[in-house]
Order: sequence, then structure tokens, then C-alpha cells
Amino acid sequence: MSGRERVARAVERAGDGDSGAAGVGLTFLAAAIAAVLVFPLLWLVVDAVGLGTRAFELSVDPRTLEVLGRSVALVAIVTGASIVIGVPLAVLTVQGEIPFPRFWTVLIALPLAVPSYLGAFAFVSAFGPQGELVGFLEPLGVDSLPSVYGFAGAAFVLTLYTYPYVFLTTRASLLSMDGSLVEAARTLNSGRWEAFRRITLPQILPGVAAGALLVALYALADFGTPNIMRVEVFTQFIYARYNAFARDYAALLSLQLLTVTAIILAIESRIGVDESGAYESSGDRGTADLELGAWRYPALLLPVVIALLAIVLPIAIFWMWLNTGGPGYQVGRLSFDWEYGFNSAYVALLAAAVSILVALPIAIGSATTDSRIATLADRAPYVGYATPGIVLAIALLSFSLDVRPSIYKTVPLLIFAYVVRFMPQAIGSIRTSTLQVDQKLVEAARTLGRSRLNAFRTVTLPLILPGVAAGAALVFLTTMKELPATLMLRPLGFETLVTYIWRVKEAGLYGQAAVPALVLVAISGLSMAVMLAQDGR
Repeated sequence: MSGRERVARAVERAGDGDSGAAGVGLTFLAAAIAAVLVFPLLWLVVDAVGLGTRAFELSVDPRTLEVLGRSVALVAIVTGASIVIGVPLAVLTVQGEIPFPRFWTVLIALPLAVPSYLGAFAFVSAFGPQGELVGFLEPLGVDSLPSVYGFAGAAFVLTLYTYPYVFLTTRASLLSMDGSLVEAARTLNSGRWEAFRRITLPQILPGVAAGALLVALYALADFGTPNIMRVEVFTQFIYARYNAFARDYAALLSLQLLTVTAIILAIESRIGVDESGAYESSGDRGTADLELGAWRYPALLLPVVIALLAIVLPIAIFWMWLNTGGPGYQVGRLSFDWEYGFNSAYVALLAAAVSILVALPIAIGSATTDSRIATLADRAPYVGYATPGIVLAIALLSFSLDVRPSIYKTVPLLIFAYVVRFMPQAIGSIRTSTLQVDQKLVEAARTLGRSRLNAFRTVTLPLILPGVAAGAALVFLTTMKELPATLMLRPLGFETLVTYIWRVKEAGLYGQAAVPALVLVAISGLSMAVMLAQDGR
């Protein structure tokens, strides 16, 4: 019996005459919220219909298929590489006997605090044809390095800044699993790797799949990193068509991208469908049973190298620009204002708060109900997460102009875009925490006369609060880094850290990006610290 089935059965036992009605009401509320979030994307269909019979010809055009194939290949490589890096690091920090495991956990997760486009910016500045590393090696007779641009460079940079998704979700599953099962397997003469393959891996597979899903959708929807690394992917292809006033063609391409998203969701649902024991246990959770021996310190080489590349390198580049100036540092006229940082934090806080309010009924409905409607409501918002920010912005601008001109380029429309894009992160965190709740406590509260709502407020909510906080922090973090939707949907004169960084980048005034880039990394790091603080509770 899966974890969801056990939760649903416990709720049914605890319920009174109105439990069924309340459960149905919660399910339909979750479905209604999901429908509202996905509805504006239908404007893509409205625009694509205008192509008529040309739609099929454009869909199978060789250039379209070439770019689509490149995008899918990039997603596959980045996702696979993130699993290869994230899972071993999660096992190392939870079950490995390493010194200062908390320090290494924070260090390994920190790349998530750096926007991938800033990482690409730093890599190009360090390893590009006129990069800082070439200047450093020139006295040694090295006047050129292999090109950092292209498909391989984009895959490498994206992996560096997305593998923490797999690391964090796998780590959460490892902390939730019953460590005594592994010990029992070891006492039955199972080897270390056999015990991992037969006991640990099936337990953490839903967590691995959840992280891989987020990586795949991020890589599919990313715009800034491929742009900087000079590799044409589907998001750039769509953006170019829209700028060429082919809005209907851009909408058609967007629908193709959403089809790829549906395939990714279907694959993940097949892998993570059995949640039995993946998040619930009553034994010793997170037992350190991985004896590294002589490999104890060499194993730390991987997180050290990753931290140097993903954290130290960008910060060093930005700090160098701050102190010595960079290209255009002295001649630029785009002055930085601290109000931009306040604006970024303001909209990110609003997005996090609204996302939690919207995600709660969807996540709880998915965790406590086995109906197809609840499952659909849980999965539907991922369509928004996978939709490129530029495409979502185009759909919302068209929707607002055609239906509600009063919200065109306003803060509420911008917040709505953030919620559509990033709320699935909150759903996953809250759903996982709900599956961990011991339903005997809820049953006890109901038998003592507590109403369904009162039992949730006094029993369930305090227990899932760490998951709620982690989800809010993750939404805040990703909102701070969102570039395309912010550029397109922000009100006139409303500048944020990311829009200012992109403006000076477009103007070639890289040196002036130093302060906002460092501020963005610092604020994102604080939100990451809040999120990581929850897994020890």
C-alpha cells in the first residue's frame, strides 16, 4: 500500500459524516486553483490557431526539429549529470562518516543560490577567448584555451547550477527512510552496495525522480544560460520568432515545448509512482552506515571542486569587477540604485506568500486523496513551471490586453506569473511533509471532538511547517533569479536586480553588474540558509 493510500485510509477512518464531502470539496478546490493557473496558457492555442494549415508544415520543418532535438539532448545530459552528481553527494552527507557534515551540506546546496545565467557570465569572463584565465596564463606561454561556448559549455554550466535540486530531494528521502532496514540487510550478509541497491535505492527513488523532474524542466525552460553560451535552443528559437513579429509561430513552438514537458512528467510519474515507505518510517532515520575508511577525505574532493567552480569563481569575478573595474565600468551611465534590491525582495516575498496559500490545498489534496482529479491538480501546475518565462510572459500580456487591460504590466500580473512558474516547488515540499505526518495523531484529535479544520490547524499544520517554510524559501529564491518574465511583465520604471544586470550586460558594461550580482547571490544565499535550516528539525 502506498504512502498516499495509507494517509487517505487514515483520514477516512478518522472522519465523521462530513469527511467525504470535505475531501471532495478539497479536491475540487485544488483542481479549480490548478485550472486558473494553467488557463492563461490557452492563449497560446488561440494564437497558434491563426496559422491554419501551415501549422503542421512549421512543426515538422527541419530547422524546428533540429533545434528541438538539441534542446531535448541538452535536457537529457543535464538531468543525467545532475543525478550522477546529486545522489552520491546526498548519500555522502547523510550516511557517510565525514567531518562537519552540516558544512558540506550547505556548501553542496549553495550553487542553487547563484542564477545559472550569472554562472555562465562568469565562465565566459574567466575562460573565454579574452578571459581572465587566458591573461593569467599568458606569461606561461598559453595564449588560448578551448572554447567555452557551445553545447558542451551550456550543459556543464546548467549541471553545476541545477544538480542541487536532485541533491536536496534525495537528501530529504534519505533523512526520512528507516535506517534499520539497511542494518537488517547488512546483518543478513548483504554487501554494502547490494544493500544500497536493494534497500536504499528503492526507498529514495521517488525523491531522486522529483529532483530530476525539476532539473529537466529548468533545463528545458532556461533562456539566459544558452543565450550567453551561444547555443540555440528552443527558448531562443521562440524568442527570435516573437521578436520577428511571428507571434502565432512562437505560440505553435511553445505548444511543442509543452508537449515535451508532458512527456517528461509522464516519465517521472512512472518512476516516482510508488511512494510506499519513501517518505514514511518509524525507525532510525538517516543512519550513518556508509563506512568510507581511507576514502573519507578523498571523497570530499568532489564537493570542493564543485564549490570552487560554481561559487568561488563567480564571486571572484564579480569581486574583481567591483575593485578593479570591468569592461565599461568607468564609461557606463547606468547607475545602480539600492531600490532595485528592495523591489526584487518585495515581489519575491509576495510570490512566496501567494504560492504557499495556493499550494496548500493542492498538496494536501494530492497527499490525502487518491482520485484522478487530485492527481491532475497536482500535476497540472508543472506545465507552468516548464513553460519558458518569455513564453509565459507573452501569453499573459496577450491575455491581459484581450481580457483585462487594467492589469497589463502591473505587479499583480507579475506575481501571478511567478506563482505559475514556481509554485510546483512549494507543492512538492508540502506534499512530502504531509506524507510524513503520523495520521494516528490526526485520528486522536478527531476522536477527541476536534473538527477537520481544527485538527489540521493544531496537529497537521505544525508538523508540516518545516516543509512549508522550505517551499516558501525555494519559491523566494527562484523568483529572485527569474529573468525573462520579469523583463517582460514588470511595470514601467520598476527595476529589479535581474533586470538591471541584464541591461548592463546588453550594453556591454559588465563592470556595473558587480554590485547587483553580489547582492543577488547574497540574498539568494540567505533564503537558501533558511531552507536548509529546516531539514535538521
